[in-house]
Amino acid sequence: MPDLSRENLEPYLSALHGKPVQVLRLSLLGEHIRTGAIKGYGYGMPVLVEYEVAGKRRRAVVETLSPGPFGHEHMSDRAQMLLWDYSAFNRLPRHARSLDVGAFQKEGSLLSLGKAEELFLFMEYVEGKAYIHDLARLQEGGPLTDLDLARADALCDYLAGIHRIRGSDPGLYIRRVRELVGHGECIMGLADSYPPRHGFITRELLEAVEHRCVAWRWRLSERTHRLRQVHGDFHPYNILFREGTDFSVLDRSRGEWGDAADDVTSLTGNYLFCSLQRSGRLTGPFETLFRGFWDRYLERSDDREILEVAAPFYAFRGLVMASPVWYPSLSDGVRRKLFAFIEAVLDADAFDPAIVNVYCGA
Repeated sequence: MPDLSRENLEPYLSALHGKPVQVLRLSLLGEHIRTGAIKGYGYGMPVLVEYEVAGKRRRAVVETLSPGPFGHEHMSDRAQMLLWDYSAFNRLPRHARSLDVGAFQKEGSLLSLGKAEELFLFMEYVEGKAYIHDLARLQEGGPLTDLDLARADALCDYLAGIHRIRGSDPGLYIRRVRELVGHGECIMGLADSYPPRHGFITRELLEAVEHRCVAWRWRLSERTHRLRQVHGDFHPYNILFREGTDFSVLDRSRGEWGDAADDVTSLTGNYLFCSLQRSGRLTGPFETLFRGFWDRYLERSDDREILEVAAPFYAFRGLVMASPVWYPSLSDGVRRKLFAFIEAVLDADAFDPAIVNVYCGA
């Protein structure tokens, strides 16, 4: 990856704004917080750019993607993601705005896509503190507050709102379900990223999970009426809160359209993940958040069918959370409960939020 510097950024920003630009400061962004298990892998490192144009100070973020597994091996893979990000971010309410998409040229300057070695995304900087900080405080034994409940309600209502927008192309639903199973970032890509053996996790176990998910693909492919606007990666690192319940979202992924279950399982799965690390089961403040989120979403969306399709989406999130690549310091006990949860929900006809501890064997 070419270096990012004042020297190569200033001509690019000057051309973008049509006025001379002075870059004042570059700094790395990222949430460095201990939440029990340390997140050991990421797709790239965003850089905060502080600059001045026409006497006004501005802040923006340059995002790149690193080569690696999960379908990011080729420059064209990474380019596809960034081009999609640029076009899609601005169409989702509350999402940080994309400002431009550009490329690093071979000599290090930023401009022509025809000479590109890598692409980058230039987007606005959004103030806020990642929602993972709230969950970390609860993991450490902090009390569940009225603000915690209000924020969970606000996130639930946001999802219920964006999910009201129906898609018109049934093929996009079939593609999204196919990619849930077969995409490099999703179930098969995650299975491929596991070592041949990691404690109790064997190739045979991963193969059995994958077979169940393929069966679910065919079950879901008949439900194209469920195509909705989605975020696609609605987890606590991609949600920034400011005062009260004011928030923005980051980094929607893998397509504008899909199944609402993708977003709901992503966030509620993280409530479960935090609780398993804290208590070995879903209990206390995280059970309140988990059950409350599901109850409110079912009421606000009037979508009880979501319980019949949630399983493979929970399997995907479970494979991320149990991954020795993504969470290398996670305890063996939590990994076992996550795999018990994955297998149990895949075997159930419909997901029941009231018996999560039964699914986990907790």
